[in-house]
Amino acid sequence: MKYAAAKKITGILLISSLLLSGCQLSPSPAARETAADVSQVETPSLPPGEKLKSAFSDARIPGMIGIARNDALQLLINEETAEIAVIHNQSGQIWRSNPADREKDGIAAGINKDLLSAQSRLSFFNSSGQSSMVNSYTDSTRHKQVSYEALPNGVRVHYQFGSTERSIEDLPVKLSKERFEQNLLAKLDKSGERALKVGYAEDKDEGVYVRIDKAMQGLQLTRALKAFEDAGYTEEDLAQDNAEHGIEHERSGPRLFMLTMEYELDGEQMLVRVPASGIHFPEEYPINTLSVLEYFGAGGSKDEGSILVPDGSGALIHFNNGKLQYPSYQQDIYGPDLTMKLREASSNESKARLPVFGVIRPEGAFLGIIEQGDAVAMVNADISGKLNSYNNVYPSFYVVNKSDITLQSSDMVRTLPKFQNKPTSSDFVVRYAFVGAEQASYSGLASLYREHLLSTGGLPEMQADQKPAGVPFYLKLFGGMSTRQHMLGIPYNSTEALTTFEEGQTILSKLMEKNVSNIQVRYAGWFNDGLHHRLPDSIKVDSVIGGKKGMKAFSEYTSGAGIGFYPDMAMLNVQSKKGFSPSKEASRTLTQEPAILYPMDPALQRRAKDLSASYVLSPNEINEVTTDMLKDLKPLQAGGISLKDMAEQLNSDMNPKKLLDRTQALDTVRKALDQIRQQAGSIVAEGGNGYALPYVKGLTDAPMTSSRFKLEDEEIPFFQLVVHGNISYTGSPYNLSTYTDARQYVLKLIEYGASPYFAWFNAPNHVVKETDYNNLYAANYEQWIDLAADIYKEVSQVNLPFKGQSMIAHEAVAEGVYRTTYEGGGYVIVNYNDFSVEAENHKIEALSYVTGGGQQ
Repeated sequence: MKYAAAKKITGILLISSLLLSGCQLSPSPAARETAADVSQVETPSLPPGEKLKSAFSDARIPGMIGIARNDALQLLINEETAEIAVIHNQSGQIWRSNPADREKDGIAAGINKDLLSAQSRLSFFNSSGQSSMVNSYTDSTRHKQVSYEALPNGVRVHYQFGSTERSIEDLPVKLSKERFEQNLLAKLDKSGERALKVGYAEDKDEGVYVRIDKAMQGLQLTRALKAFEDAGYTEEDLAQDNAEHGIEHERSGPRLFMLTMEYELDGEQMLVRVPASGIHFPEEYPINTLSVLEYFGAGGSKDEGSILVPDGSGALIHFNNGKLQYPSYQQDIYGPDLTMKLREASSNESKARLPVFGVIRPEGAFLGIIEQGDAVAMVNADISGKLNSYNNVYPSFYVVNKSDITLQSSDMVRTLPKFQNKPTSSDFVVRYAFVGAEQASYSGLASLYREHLLSTGGLPEMQADQKPAGVPFYLKLFGGMSTRQHMLGIPYNSTEALTTFEEGQTILSKLMEKNVSNIQVRYAGWFNDGLHHRLPDSIKVDSVIGGKKGMKAFSEYTSGAGIGFYPDMAMLNVQSKKGFSPSKEASRTLTQEPAILYPMDPALQRRAKDLSASYVLSPNEINEVTTDMLKDLKPLQAGGISLKDMAEQLNSDMNPKKLLDRTQALDTVRKALDQIRQQAGSIVAEGGNGYALPYVKGLTDAPMTSSRFKLEDEEIPFFQLVVHGNISYTGSPYNLSTYTDARQYVLKLIEYGASPYFAWFNAPNHVVKETDYNNLYAANYEQWIDLAADIYKEVSQVNLPFKGQSMIAHEAVAEGVYRTTYEGGGYVIVNYNDFSVEAENHKIEALSYVTGGGQQ
């Protein structure tokens, strides 16, 4: 008994010391700095602003004053509500930040109704890690806590959220049934009773009334505060109720937040900026996410239109599709940050590769391009009929992330929040581009985005016409794999050859004999112990597949045969601890553990912790690793490089001593990609995140589908419409994909203008059985090479005329029938049906296609 008591006391002391020591888990003042002022903790007062001068007006938008205009656009604002409107001069389309008829919405109520009038929303944490929300209408403009400054081509809006007035913290979390009914309800009129009955729920088992925090927002909170005041409820009463129910109550400072938003016309587009220097929050209430213009261009319940979301290759959500039972759309741009303990994405969920979103209506459309803060951005969308009567899409941004740490000693367990040490350092900038009816389609918006990327260096130059070379045939060869062996009962790691360089030459020779041309080879598992290689800060070619001499011979062979040779390497995921210090070189999670990643088990849809894990390399190490890698790669004369993960994922480092948030990590990755392109030559990469596009020649495992979320209605090739002609691309290797029908695969490649792709090794299939490489069970080349040659012949014949041309349009012309059109007028129509169809003046046979137009 004494030992058990001692353990319990020790546990109490342990937790107490952690809470009181320098390991304190609530944010320190330094942790709450803004990008503008490192030492700032106090929230500044609302800037005085100025009275805006009306430059013009428009009778279609009463109550708004014109503040900027040019040949393409007009920008207006309502000084009372801070809502804006943009008039697209060519089409006459009016795009509003908030629905004009929102007051008539019969579905929205309470806070959901208020949000229709807001331009921004902040979610924030308290010191216990609980999340709450404020918005620019309920907590700012309605209380006239907004001010304005004129800009040369627009306006700057300052919001103050909250006030020094009483808050929800002035209301008890629990009251006994007797005190609630006799000391409060009995002293109130009907409206006061109603206010408290909405804000509190009776727990009959405990005999108490419990505060409903979700109901205590906006006007309802004001009414509840007034009811308590009318009943004569005092600070002493609050202390008594908290003590009675064991609730620790520490009054924090006022929940005051400041936010600045800027609207400026930039030619035919509008820039919306939230400067990091204009975001302020109290030390006790770190901002988690910031949402911008949630209802810009929102479509009503009787409107026609669609929402464009960047899910995988792209997807459309049709207005008012009636899918009320399904969750809203929400995806992080560039996929999850692997240092964060976020929702586990399904293995078949496609990533959002491009930082875009949009709304398409018959009379016009807009495209939102997230230009700054894209690395911490999320795109959100939903349909009418759930919370309100509108279909909307908008971006939000992570400002301060949170994780949980569990303290345990004996029978005591306590979970405490751990916050990001500094807020995101970037401004948040969204460019809104507008088109009229003639371009109001996903093809039109893709063309708009493509032009934007070309004008800003976001895409490589159009590839020179090399039609005689054929379309690319992508091939991934697996060199060696590390396996667990035993000698005299002692285990050791060994590298086993799957494809030597000589065997690789044989495979390529056989492919060329079958008239496969323009082969692009990604050679994986060639150095530092095979597929799960060591960090590439030094490179040693594995002797088991031919060593340095064999690699040079392979390089000479491929160069002479006109084959692209791209040695593959993982830069961001460290797959072996040999020569690597996780405590020093790995990214840290918010709980200060080295970030570790296990492979996904596709059958169980979760991480397989029995397989070999990899560590997430800190972005602080990328520059040095890249420099060392390029130095060692140069003598090998490969002429190119294949990057497994630099265009596929993006991770931060939450180590407080050298914190790099995801926006800062993006800058580091961009510099590394530029350095690799300049020194290693051509780059082929997996994935295709938007920031990597300027640096690559080709992409494998590019998005060829969406995630097919239940809310979505159409899967579209938005990604392909943007990059075709500048970057060659393909999806997953056919023999390792979910395709069970080669015909469907061929039709997809033709519809999407993509290249064939296979992944092979020379060894028999059984060598990977019961290893970490079970997923490669179908990769022996001999069973696939004839099919690969047949697929290449057909796809190359159809796609070759369009090589190096931009894809200008894609549309569904009938059920299961799609037309893809290229510059110059050439087109292909693909029929996925198992019966022939008549479409576009063509008869298209079952599971077939026709071509026409201006192709040569």
